[in-house]
Amino acid sequence: MFRKMGCYCMPLSGYTPEDVVRYRLGKARDCLQDAKMPGVSFQTAANRSYYCIFSAMRAILALDRFDSKKHSGIIAAFRKDYIRTGVFPADFSDIIKNAFDIRLDSDYEDFYLISKVEVAAQVKNAEIFLEAVEKYVGERIQSQ
Repeated sequence: MFRKMGCYCMPLSGYTPEDVVRYRLGKARDCLQDAKMPGVSFQTAANRSYYCIFSAMRAILALDRFDSKKHSGIIAAFRKDYIRTGVFPADFSDIIKNAFDIRLDSDYEDFYLISKVEVAAQVKNAEIFLEAVEKYVGERIQSQ
């Protein structure tokens, strides 16, 4: 394992990168499903939407055998390797930032209120993000 500022190349311990990708995409789908559950609180929906996006980013980075102990490391690597290179549109960077900021505020700020409209946008953005990642991953795995 190679370490540099909290980042490392994953030891796969008997799993292929594709196994890790499938597992992480499954987590992302579960998070999205949780965010869409009837009666879920707005804060929980915002949290689960962010973790859908986060798990999807980690899934792609697993193909590169990259992981990080920090959310900021995952976000920075995804932006550098997949947004700045044009694999995904630049507005995905805004989706990530908004989801991250709202999740932090709703989890850690006292008296933070998130509106139904904001939550609906978060959930929709997570869905768009996950669909794009799943499409890309499927094409990339198929081409290998």
